[in-house]
Amino acid sequence: MDALLFDMDGVVVDSEDYWHPAERGELLPTVLAGDVPDLDEITGMPYREIYEYLDAHYETTVSEAEFVDLYDETAAKIYRERVELLAGFGDVREAARGSGVPVGLVSSSPPTWMGYVLDRFGLTFDLVLSNDEVPGPGKPEPDIYEAAADRLGVDPAGCVAVEDSRNGSLAADRAGMVVVGYRVEHNAETDLSACDVVCAGSDELREELLGRLAD
Repeated sequence: MDALLFDMDGVVVDSEDYWHPAERGELLPTVLAGDVPDLDEITGMPYREIYEYLDAHYETTVSEAEFVDLYDETAAKIYRERVELLAGFGDVREAARGSGVPVGLVSSSPPTWMGYVLDRFGLTFDLVLSNDEVPGPGKPEPDIYEAAADRLGVDPAGCVAVEDSRNGSLAADRAGMVVVGYRVEHNAETDLSACDVVCAGSDELREELLGRLAD
């Protein structure tokens, strides 16, 4: 392994446990008239691209600026007050340091949201990369993962990416990385077929990553 890359939402922090109810119960009914998408359609995408997707495929009732404000307000509450850190993350981070493997945080979330998480838990990474900082489309396209490998100076084929969404796992797979899927309650039905292996719960994920770091 030349680099270990973590998605943020639903992996490093359990934010999808809060985003999904908020989107189903409040956000999507507020911004759309009529049908709302299955959450797997949009989970893992940058939120500005979510608006573009909704505007193209559904009936939006608010402007992009209003949509962004609603998501930003919800994000501040979720990341500052509610989320918890992935169990066992510290063990994996220390094992990576001991093996000389850089660890990156690669997220569709904007830098402000990522900053909430970094500050709240005092986290440091060798690379923190938001899709806002990468030219080109977001997940499920591979651009952000290709950029992460380039900035770390490693071959994408030598990277392991940890993802919990269909869009995220497709992005890492299309970049040519080994993809470890993380399966918990919030994504119990999510299509993770692009992953090389899928781990059920934090204990299994921890053991999978520690084993790969020890190889």
